[in-house]
Amino acid sequence: MPVNPWSDTIVALSTPPGVGALAVVRLSGPEAVGITQALFSKKNLAAQPGHTLHYGTLRDPSNDALLDEVVVALYRAPRSYTREDVVEISGHGSDFVVQQLLGALLRQGARLAEAGEFTKRAFLNGALDLAQAEAVADLIAADSALSHQVALNQLRGGFSDELRGLRAQLVKFAALLELELDFGEEDVEFADRTGLARLLAEVQGVVLGLLRSFELGNVIKNGITTVIAGRPNAGKSTLLNALLREERAIVSAIPGTTRDFIEDEVSLDGLRFRFVDTAGLRDNPADEVEAIGVQRTRQRIGQAALLLYLFDLTELTPAEVQADIAELTSSLPTLPVLAVGNKMDLSTAAQLAAFEELSEISIKLNFIAASQRLGLDALQESLLAQVRGAGLAGTGTATIVTNVRHARALETAAEYLAAVRQGLDVGRGTELLAADLRHALNSLGEITGEISSDDLLTSIFTQFCIGK
Repeated sequence: MPVNPWSDTIVALSTPPGVGALAVVRLSGPEAVGITQALFSKKNLAAQPGHTLHYGTLRDPSNDALLDEVVVALYRAPRSYTREDVVEISGHGSDFVVQQLLGALLRQGARLAEAGEFTKRAFLNGALDLAQAEAVADLIAADSALSHQVALNQLRGGFSDELRGLRAQLVKFAALLELELDFGEEDVEFADRTGLARLLAEVQGVVLGLLRSFELGNVIKNGITTVIAGRPNAGKSTLLNALLREERAIVSAIPGTTRDFIEDEVSLDGLRFRFVDTAGLRDNPADEVEAIGVQRTRQRIGQAALLLYLFDLTELTPAEVQADIAELTSSLPTLPVLAVGNKMDLSTAAQLAAFEELSEISIKLNFIAASQRLGLDALQESLLAQVRGAGLAGTGTATIVTNVRHARALETAAEYLAAVRQGLDVGRGTELLAADLRHALNSLGEITGEISSDDLLTSIFTQFCIGK
């Protein structure tokens, strides 16, 4: 029987506010059916089974005013989203009608739901664990194929199942260590230290693999900021327009046309890139405004996840390109850089050959003609390869971590697992081993909600929309 700390019934609009074809008002709680019945005139809802639809009209009991013609969906506990009785009323999408309907339901004893309260009840009633509950919000916010896929996998329990498997293996050894403490005076060992060391190495490998996947997961969830930088007239604005397939930035042969950064998003094979076109970099800006633009370019490079350095193949030498990239990344040694040579259609065979030789030695290059849209497919593949290079390959897991809270908990778990392994190596006492293993288990349990606090739950669920 689910444990429910609430005895009241909540109600909220579950579709976006505003005028639309339909609006869905959702109720959950012990009186969800009875409260709806007070307004519903077509049939006795209490006598109807769950997972059924019922057409009828709603009237305000206070004045018998007709509110709307609706379809009422019934979901009986425990076979519902919250594992409580749930009613979903589908009516016409008028703000006025919705407000009248909510007012009538509130007068019958319902109360307005708090942010995320439907999903919070689902978690507390055991329908979802905490990681799955957070995936609900991620699924609602998903704006690319990959972010949708990752959120759906987490919602269906893929991540949670992996964590539960890890915890189950560790719990057995933790129990044996705790048993040893009960027989401390007799100096006996119930936990096989060799087997524990082998298990710890295996579990630690999976945890570290999950942590490595967070770099890709963060990109999938939040997108990757890609700054297009280079000297004036390299074709940065032309490239931005070509990538976006629209005339987003002004293109001119006059150096210094772009004075401030322009940014927009595009999805490439399910990954969301935020391209930033910046002012051309040169040592002697033409005026104060251009100087400010150059300064902002350098600031944006410092905030980038990927630098796309664009240069004119007909103007620069390989040595100049190397010097520019070195200068731009001197304080950002870990910033990934993709060098792109533009105006390949105007370049000589000798110029291309010189850069191809450079590419073989030190810098991977792409050649394009942005104005002619030549080489863009290969450039897009290179962009995707840059992002995915530190992704699933080598993580040792099919799960992708996208949540900062999960990553922090995994980091803590990895630290305590390392402490247990070190303790085994140096012969540390059972009490210290058991304490470190207990902390590792708690950190893993925090992700799925097996270990949680009211403050944590409040922090998570207040980020949800009201009707979810």
